[in-house]
Amino acid sequence: MNRATRFWRSTVGKKIVMAVSGIIMIGFLILHAAGNLQIFESSAKLNTYSAFLHGPANELLWVVRIVLFVAVIAHIVSAYQLTMLDRAARPVPYAQKKLQAATIGSRTMRVGGVLLALFIVLHILHFTTLTLQPAPMAAGDVYGNAIASFRIWWVTAFYVIAMIALGLHLYHGAWSSARTLGFEQGHSDPFHRPVAVTLAVLIWAGFTIVPVAVFFHWIS
Repeated sequence: MNRATRFWRSTVGKKIVMAVSGIIMIGFLILHAAGNLQIFESSAKLNTYSAFLHGPANELLWVVRIVLFVAVIAHIVSAYQLTMLDRAARPVPYAQKKLQAATIGSRTMRVGGVLLALFIVLHILHFTTLTLQPAPMAAGDVYGNAIASFRIWWVTAFYVIAMIALGLHLYHGAWSSARTLGFEQGHSDPFHRPVAVTLAVLIWAGFTIVPVAVFFHWIS
């Protein structure tokens, strides 16, 4: 058995893979949110940005896509395997759980992760492939597609709920990743997580403000 295989099969190895892949996805989310916020500048700005991302082959962009895809798969697989290992280690659940330092983020990580995986698929089918069209949509007109979609209450509600799940997932995930990689040494107050809170709030707000602004006609 080579070193890489031993690393992957170990619990510590899976946690490190999960942490690193999570950090990669956080970086993507920051860039993605920043790109989406161009909707507040103009339709031309947002559509030009989208055309650049979906335009002719760009080696750097393909590298980013491949790294992101691998990170997502690695994150999901490592999370699933760690869950199975945890259940196997304790087949009989605790008679009574005492949540001393658990947050709503930590308690909803698994459910939130499943919801986010589903959201990613639906989001791609909605805005990338245009397979799901809650309203008439046109290829290349991301601005117009966003306006048409987010004027529908249940579409906006779905995105807002998904972003709440994302914020909670980021809050615990960012802190947990830092702990796993040794960047966070702990604090006397287990809820003292300023970096995790800042990241979670900024990314959550960056994504949520777009559908909300469109729905309430702050953008037209």
